[in-house]
Amino acid sequence: MAGALVGSEILKIAAEIRALMAQGVPVCNLTVGDFSPKQFPIPEVLQQAILRALERSETNYPAANGQAELRQAIQRFYERELGLRYPLDSFLVAGGARPVIYGLYRTVVDAGDTVIYPVPSWNNNHYVHMCGARGVPVVCGPETRFLPTGEALLSELPSARLVCLNSPLNPTGTAITADALRGICDAILAENRSREQRGQRPVYLMYDHIYWMLRFGDTKHVTPPGLRPEMARYTVFVDGISKAFAATGLRVGWAVGPVDIIKQMSAVLGHVGAWAPRPEQMATVDLLSDSEAIHAYGSRFLEGLDRRLELLHTGFQGLKKDGLQVDSIPPMGAIYLTVRINPFGRRTPAGQVLQTNEDVRKYLLTDAGIGIVPFQAFGVPGDEGWFRLSVGAVSEEEIKAALPRLARAMQALT
Repeated sequence: MAGALVGSEILKIAAEIRALMAQGVPVCNLTVGDFSPKQFPIPEVLQQAILRALERSETNYPAANGQAELRQAIQRFYERELGLRYPLDSFLVAGGARPVIYGLYRTVVDAGDTVIYPVPSWNNNHYVHMCGARGVPVVCGPETRFLPTGEALLSELPSARLVCLNSPLNPTGTAITADALRGICDAILAENRSREQRGQRPVYLMYDHIYWMLRFGDTKHVTPPGLRPEMARYTVFVDGISKAFAATGLRVGWAVGPVDIIKQMSAVLGHVGAWAPRPEQMATVDLLSDSEAIHAYGSRFLEGLDRRLELLHTGFQGLKKDGLQVDSIPPMGAIYLTVRINPFGRRTPAGQVLQTNEDVRKYLLTDAGIGIVPFQAFGVPGDEGWFRLSVGAVSEEEIKAALPRLARAMQALT
C-alpha cells in the first residue's frame, strides 16, 4: 500500500520553486494552500492565549477526543454561527483536518467499499488508496463551477459507502449552491431510506467545509443539516482553525457528526495519537468564545484575500480582453482562483511547442517567474488548461509585479 502511494504533485512543484528562489530568481509562488505569517498573521487573541496556556504549563497529554472545554466551545460556536445544535459527544478534536478525514475513512469505509468524490478535489484519491476502497471520481466542469449535482452522483450512489464534498472548494475557490446541495442531500436520504428497509448499511456524507468562513461577495455558505435536518444522521463535518484563522501550523481540527460515528472515529484516532497540542487546544477555546474578535479578524483577513484574488482575476480578464488565451472564474471563497491558460500548439522562445498543462506550468515558472498548480494534481484527467492559483503566501506587490511578466511570456509565444 505504502509503496503504491502517489506523491504530492504540489510538493514536487514547491521543491522546484525553492530551488529557483535559492538561485535568486524572483518567483510569485501561487502554489501553496498555506499562509505567510508576514502577510496573514494569526489572530492576536489566539497567539496570546497560546502563551498563557504555556505559562500555565498546559503541556501534558490532552484528552483523546479533545479537551472538554474546546469541544464545548466548538459546540457553542456551531450553534451561534451556523445554527447547528449537536450534543457534546458529536464533537471530536484532532491534530488538524487531515487526521479527521483519515479517521472518517477508516471508520466507515471497508476494503472494496465505494467512495464517490468529485474532481477536482483534494487528496480523496490517496485516502481511497490507503483504505483499499473503490474510488469513483465524478468529473465536474466549469459549467457547474467544478462542483457536483445530485444527478451527477445518482448512478453510483446505490453502491456507495461514502460521498465526499468540499465547499468552498479546494482547488477552485467556488462554493456549492443551496439548490445543488439540497439535490445531493435528497438523493442520499432517498438512498438511505431504501437501504434501511433492506437492512443495509447507510451511505455517509463527508462535508469538508474548512474554508466556510472565507467567502466573498454575496456567497452564502450552506450545510446539509441546515437544508435537510435529517442529514444530521449521515453527515460528518470536517473543520478547524487552519484556514479561517491562518493557523495552518497550529494543528487544531475537528469533526462534528452522528455520535456513533464520532465515537468510533475517536477510537481509531486514539490509537494513532493524532491529538491536537494541548496549549493550542486551550487557546482555541478563548478564540472561539470571542465572537467580537473573530469577526474583527475575519473582516481584515477577508479584505486582504479578496484584494489579492481580485488583482489576479482582473489581471487575467485584462489579458483575455487583449486576445491572449487565458480566462478566470470569479472567486467565491477560500484562497484560490481558478484560471485557464491554454496556449496549446504555440511555440516558446526556446522552440518548445506547448502541448500539456505541465508544459504550460513549466514555461510560466521559468519564463514568467510564476508558480501555479495544474488541475491534474487534483485528479482531473486531460489537458484543458485549468490551474489553481493560491494567494495565502504572496503580497499584493508580488502579484502586481508578476502580471506583466505573465503578459510578456504569453505574448512571446508564436
